Amino acid sequence: MKRRLFIENSALFGASLLGTKTIYAIANNWIEPVQAASIKELNFGIISTESQANQKPLWEPFIAALSKSIGIPVRAFYATQYAGVIEAMRFGKVHIAWYGGKSYIEAARIANAEAFAQTVAIDGKKGYYSHLIANRNNSITTTAKRQGGDKYVLQNAAKLTFAFNEPNSTSGFLVPSYYIFAKNKVDPKKAFKRLVFSGSHEATALAVANNQVDVATNNNESLERLEKTNPAARKKIEIIWTSPIIPSDPIAYRKDLPEDIKKKLRNFFYSFKDKRILEPLQWSALVPANDKTWNPIRELDLAKQVLELQSKPNLSSSEQQKLNNLNNQLRALQKR
Repeated sequence: MKRRLFIENSALFGASLLGTKTIYAIANNWIEPVQAASIKELNFGIISTESQANQKPLWEPFIAALSKSIGIPVRAFYATQYAGVIEAMRFGKVHIAWYGGKSYIEAARIANAEAFAQTVAIDGKKGYYSHLIANRNNSITTTAKRQGGDKYVLQNAAKLTFAFNEPNSTSGFLVPSYYIFAKNKVDPKKAFKRLVFSGSHEATALAVANNQVDVATNNNESLERLEKTNPAARKKIEIIWTSPIIPSDPIAYRKDLPEDIKKKLRNFFYSFKDKRILEPLQWSALVPANDKTWNPIRELDLAKQVLELQSKPNLSSSEQQKLNNLNNQLRALQKR
């Protein structure tokens, strides 16, 4: 990889929302892009890093400020899984969204999403970290920290219970899947005594704090949030592995939004500085960005798939063709 720093089931909004003919029309580009005059309200998608009860107080002041600034009512859309926001944007039910890197590249691929802004943490960084965590009172934790959490997990997987966040999570799935498992030719689905997908960073943290699993994925931002929402649970959690830095989160809108609305959105996001509203979201600012900012995530996703195929002892002709295609995509991406 050229970039050494970072290579890297929700309800579908189908016939029940749009009707079969409308979905088919969208899929085949028969529907004209929406016109500014026809937009009476915007829906803002928010991925499920924690429960809606915890997210709503953080997001509502920001949504209200956005609505006032652009002169169009904005409504928050909270999904129970990341895929819910992706599918909602895919079918035009969400117009703008906060994503993680992994969920964004999927939304860009299938949901007409276009990143235009990037979050900046309170400390000024445009990046964050994935972690493996364990309960500090678990007998494995001291040894895992001393040995290196990733090495310990690989060597003792058959005796451990393990929790990922969910498959569209960057820090809760993609990053540890690549750096810990794919690079070492280990299939986590087969390696552990028990493997679960807990659904959110909050859920994986609580699973560790409550001794429901031995080890789980998480990230520094979510653990900082847990310190405020559930300090007793946070005190029970020990970090045993930290990833390379991950590009911070994108804000994306649908490409077919009218240009005047896109401009209003960009103006708001690039100029909004209210600390009382931003700091609870763990942001200091939002800065201009574009789709290429998250190419490192695409590299990591492709590299993970390549390593998984290469680890198989005998590839079928179709698998070999898939491997060739993935390598071609990876080389093309690295030249951009």
